[in-house]
Amino acid sequence: MRFSILFFTAVTAFFAVGVQASPVDSPEVNIIARTPYFHGNAVCYYPNGNYGACGWVLQNSDFVIALSPAHWDNGVHCGQHLNVTYNGKNIDGIVGDICSACAPDQIYISSGAFEALAPLGVGVIPVVWNFT
Repeated sequence: MRFSILFFTAVTAFFAVGVQASPVDSPEVNIIARTPYFHGNAVCYYPNGNYGACGWVLQNSDFVIALSPAHWDNGVHCGQHLNVTYNGKNIDGIVGDICSACAPDQIYISSGAFEALAPLGVGVIPVVWNFT
């Protein structure tokens, strides 16, 4: 009987420590941890109320992002949010178009989104971006 009590106590202590040591599962933490960051240039573009490749009208003031063919993946990211960082500033944009002439990690961002990061006259800025 004494063995059973000691064994039960040891097993209970083992599981209690394991539960306490487990991190709290948070969707935000998991998304960030699994999302790669890309380094490329962001180019300012003007959708001018035209339809984007995702099928809806895009305005210059919208925070719209056009992905390169390397990330387009047949439009699977349409409507997905991207976090774009430049020089300590961040924007949250939505994938709405494809940039067929872009380099693999290059993105086009609408003039409204670009202006939140840098003056429009700059035209091209080095950014870090990721899907959120």
